[in-house]
Amino acid sequence: MPRFSNLDDPDYARFAWRRYWRVMGWMAAATALAVVSILGVLFMLHGTVSIHMYIAAALGIGFTMLLTAALMGLVFLSSGTGHDESIDDALDPESP
Repeated sequence: MPRFSNLDDPDYARFAWRRYWRVMGWMAAATALAVVSILGVLFMLHGTVSIHMYIAAALGIGFTMLLTAALMGLVFLSSGTGHDESIDDALDPESP
């Protein structure tokens, strides 16, 4: 028999997802600040070079930071809502 997860409750799921997206909003702002800062440093170090270098740096930094934040946010969402404990573990000797 599957165990209860807090994400099964619509009100709690709405609260948890709202908190996840609020954290993602903050991470998007931090990512934008990091991208602008790093592009400024690249411009100070290398001056005017190909625009492709700046585009690649911005996309690489932005994608990496946002993907990392999204995946870590999902890990904390899953753990914090009790969703991880609600699975049926066939290898657990204490499981019915």
